[in-house]
Amino acid sequence: MPGRTATAKGPKDQPDPFRSVVACMLSAQSRDANTALATERLFALADTPDAMLLLGEAAIARAIKPCGLYNMKARNIVRLCGDLTQRLDRNVPATREGLMALPGVGRKCADIVLSFTYGQDVIAVDTHVFRVANRLGLTEARTADETARQLERDAPGFARRDGHFWLIQFGKAVCTARRPQCETCFLADLCRWFAATRGDGEPA
Repeated sequence: MPGRTATAKGPKDQPDPFRSVVACMLSAQSRDANTALATERLFALADTPDAMLLLGEAAIARAIKPCGLYNMKARNIVRLCGDLTQRLDRNVPATREGLMALPGVGRKCADIVLSFTYGQDVIAVDTHVFRVANRLGLTEARTADETARQLERDAPGFARRDGHFWLIQFGKAVCTARRPQCETCFLADLCRWFAATRGDGEPA
């Protein structure tokens, strides 16, 4: 599987940690196209914590409306910017614990920022990684956070740098949510999901 590309940037191609974490917050429960539109509109108005605070919650909510849950996200962005300006000297933390202490930032968002923006060897768990890891049997978890904890505990060192990319690309190309290509999958003989199905991608 191909790994990290030379042009890989922060979430949604944002150039700095602040915009990366905000873009990641906006992407929650949002389609990529809607997230892209919301981030473009928001960062055209403000792209620093101070500028966001001057913009205000109502204006932020209007700008990010395409991404859904915009009122809650706008509230968290204002709280995030308050934390950054008042407590963190405008520096986005480079640790999971520090990121998760920020308003609106969960484990997935924290790990994505660590991996993409800070270049740390972290397997961030999005919907594709969650599905593939649990279907194959790499993990056995009911939630994305538990999947992330199990991968962090069990993944070999060589897989930590690019594991997110391998799993997400495999999930998009082969182990799709609907009608996974089990019959032609090169991992079928190792896959817990395939062993429990009729071979047509549906539970036995």
